[in-house]
Amino acid sequence: MRTTDTGHFALQSIRRYPLRTAMSLLAIAIGVAAVVLLTAVGEGARRYVTGEFAALGTHMLVVLPGKAETAGAGAAGMLIGETARDLTLDDAAAILRSNRIDRVAPLVIGSGNASWRQRQREITVLGTTVEMLDIQHWRMQRGQFLPATDMNVASPVCVLGDLVTREFFGNSNPLGEWLRIGDTRCRVVGVLAQAGLTGPFDTDEIVIMPVASAQALFNTPGVFRVLAEAVSRESMPAARREIIATITARHQGEEDITVVTQDAVLSTFDTVFAVITRALAGIAAVSLLVAGVLIMNVMLVAVSQRTSEIGLLKALGARRSQILVLFVAEAVSLSILGAISGLIVGNAGTFVMRAVFPAIDFAAPLWAMGAAVGIAIVSGLVFGILPASHAARLDPVRALAGR
Repeated sequence: MRTTDTGHFALQSIRRYPLRTAMSLLAIAIGVAAVVLLTAVGEGARRYVTGEFAALGTHMLVVLPGKAETAGAGAAGMLIGETARDLTLDDAAAILRSNRIDRVAPLVIGSGNASWRQRQREITVLGTTVEMLDIQHWRMQRGQFLPATDMNVASPVCVLGDLVTREFFGNSNPLGEWLRIGDTRCRVVGVLAQAGLTGPFDTDEIVIMPVASAQALFNTPGVFRVLAEAVSRESMPAARREIIATITARHQGEEDITVVTQDAVLSTFDTVFAVITRALAGIAAVSLLVAGVLIMNVMLVAVSQRTSEIGLLKALGARRSQILVLFVAEAVSLSILGAISGLIVGNAGTFVMRAVFPAIDFAAPLWAMGAAVGIAIVSGLVFGILPASHAARLDPVRALAGR
């Protein structure tokens, strides 16, 4: 029996039993489509998050007070661990003196009660310098950003986020108005363009003021962290070493800071979402094993329904190995057709998700689609062997008699 005859026989058997074929194809298609859709979600989330961080610039270094070992493992530990010494504005100025650093923006973050006339609400306050606008790639909706003055000089001005502006001033022009935050008053000089969450900040819901003003408001001599932008991506390792050396010298020889590069943050997110995507693919792949079990049961039923046909083939001289190949070929053909259907459905689903959520680039990775098809075919092969072996062992006389 030639290979073409085997393929023709398998396809003919598939067409002869449409209900049985439809059940098998549906099970496999659902499994493959699930792998495609779930990995597309994971990959889309990874691209969105890394894209948001990459938009902040690829030359950024974040200087945090306290050693990572002191604060505990991981990024969360860096934020909440005890620190040996505060970072100061003078530390930020010392970092800026490096030839490998282009811009520096110290940050002071706190919350306070903001009010204007009869309106008031709790607000997040960010103290920083004019360089923050370029480092974070923010855009202005109206007015101007903070004045370009010395970072140690306090100034009674502020810049509002889009949502804060609408809640306090509605459709009226906020420029020149005085906003009270705690015991401090500041004149509104600008409004940020609507941007939502950019990095760690929701720019629509913050009030930005000069860093020295924020220190006075919250009565703190230190800064939360310092953002530094290197002159180039290639200079980042050297810039990181210089920052550590500079601050260590200023802190009496004690290395009590942690410097995190933007690449390190991106790499961490990339690794986390890659693991999540693979886990989602593994969960969805279980459904393909279930589909393989269904194929096995369907093929066992097919063997019982086609005993006379098997007996005739054996009576005509078909060998046991040929009968085995015929039934395995049918199972694999079902798997291939189901996998193709699943790929079509899955990719159609990702197209719909991209249309509904255009901000996220949903796209299943090629390895996931290849793995889904591969597992589907292997499932058909493995789970098709048992019924094929059962068919090959049938006695031709008993099979012709339908027993």
